[in-house]
Amino acid sequence: MLEEDENRAAVRETLTAPARQTAALSETAHRPWPLPQRHWVMGQSWLDLLFAHWPLDAAAVRRHVPPPLVVDTFDGAAWVGITPFRVSGLRLTATPPLPGVSAFPELNARTYVTVADKPGIWFFSLDAASRLAVAAARRFYHLPYFRARMSVERRDGAIDYASDRRDDRGHEARFRAEYRPAGAERPAAPGSLEHFLTERYCLYALDPDGRPLRADIHHVPWPLRPAEAEIETNTMSPPGLELPEIDPLLHFSARQDVVIWSLEPVDVSGRGRARMTGASG
Repeated sequence: MLEEDENRAAVRETLTAPARQTAALSETAHRPWPLPQRHWVMGQSWLDLLFAHWPLDAAAVRRHVPPPLVVDTFDGAAWVGITPFRVSGLRLTATPPLPGVSAFPELNARTYVTVADKPGIWFFSLDAASRLAVAAARRFYHLPYFRARMSVERRDGAIDYASDRRDDRGHEARFRAEYRPAGAERPAAPGSLEHFLTERYCLYALDPDGRPLRADIHHVPWPLRPAEAEIETNTMSPPGLELPEIDPLLHFSARQDVVIWSLEPVDVSGRGRARMTGASG
């Protein structure tokens, strides 16, 4: 009976995801810049997402981020995030999600950067349990996606998440954790660390010649909750960038509906000295 209920919930999620994704476009006042004039190309819904963040020395992170991307800092520290979640309702614009390929676990390792005055996300790696998603993201978004064996189970309000990379294009990487929400939902206050870490509306990649590319992202403000986690294994950060042996800053979001635009080149010819962000502005 429990399995049948979960299957029905998954079907409902797939059917309602497109409307939720496009509805997000009606709420834009929170964005740091206007929506792109061209049409978005892909919708996704992100479920049961954990943000686990660690502060690091900015110079150490800088060695793993290519120029001309500038590493963003908050109160002098760069931040690295490990983010496990489930993708649902993956689809191209004007098409429904396809059964069997629109839902899968995903896990990313990331930091925060600015190029030409637009703060965004730089991914060290992205692991997914979908061969098709990995191949498409590598081809069309130039992102470092890797195939992984992954499992996600919900038990008594907690998420048991496991990932084991199975792709020889990347280093050996494993993640195993149990996490859960642990407080009331609230949006991140502008100027706060939580806002700095989560309210990012583009991602960056490089073209084959090393030139920066940007893909705009849109969603409503993150509905964040404090979280608890027991992280058993975590080797997701890039080789040579060790996470500090401290408890990470944890946030949970049950759902975020997203639309994503295609990549476009970034003009960095007149960028000058890029600013670092932080609590004091």
